[in-house]
Amino acid sequence: MPQVAILKKGTPMELPFSAAADRNKEPILVVLKKVLRPEDRNLLEVGAGTGQHAVYLAPFFPKMEWTPTEVDDNLPMLRERIKQSGIPNIKTPFRMVVGEDDFPIRTFDVILTINTFHIMSWKECKTFIKLIAGRLEEGGKVLIYGPFNYNGKFTTPSNEEFDKSLREKDPQSGIRNFEDVLAAMFKNGFEFVKDYEMPANNRMLLFRRLKFVRKK
Repeated sequence: MPQVAILKKGTPMELPFSAAADRNKEPILVVLKKVLRPEDRNLLEVGAGTGQHAVYLAPFFPKMEWTPTEVDDNLPMLRERIKQSGIPNIKTPFRMVVGEDDFPIRTFDVILTINTFHIMSWKECKTFIKLIAGRLEEGGKVLIYGPFNYNGKFTTPSNEEFDKSLREKDPQSGIRNFEDVLAAMFKNGFEFVKDYEMPANNRMLLFRRLKFVRKK
């Protein structure tokens, strides 16, 4: 993550720019336009990063309340980008550390997370799935963007190299297996809807919350 510089008092914060977020924003929009319903009114974006996705995507869905989250270190620049954008349907970002913080005590129509599963540990990924299971109404959607392995194999040599670089920085990170994500989602009350092919060897996995069944 680029360093964020604070300029003279009264001047805007110098904001980092993610070339990857800029490249994939339009393909992500194409998917969102296909899957979001007119009645969807609130979206939680977990791990909003630089905020470029929120600022680009939210105006296309003006009736939806878009709530971004981030870890402590990234919150100041994320809040500043949202503030500078002046986009009315993006809410003030708040801290969300998977494994430490609970999700907001409310229900969401959509939960979106972009390029987070390969950064989090697998334990954190499973915690994320367990937490969102209690924050979506029946029919609510989960969209997970990023690279995935299939049948335990990398889809491209570049993904294998990327996974190696991730694990060198943090042995707990790495590209996740599609089948593992699928099993964890099934276990927590979701059905698989579609696997969208995305740019740069990424995917967008779409899941839907099944009806809540109370255990006796």
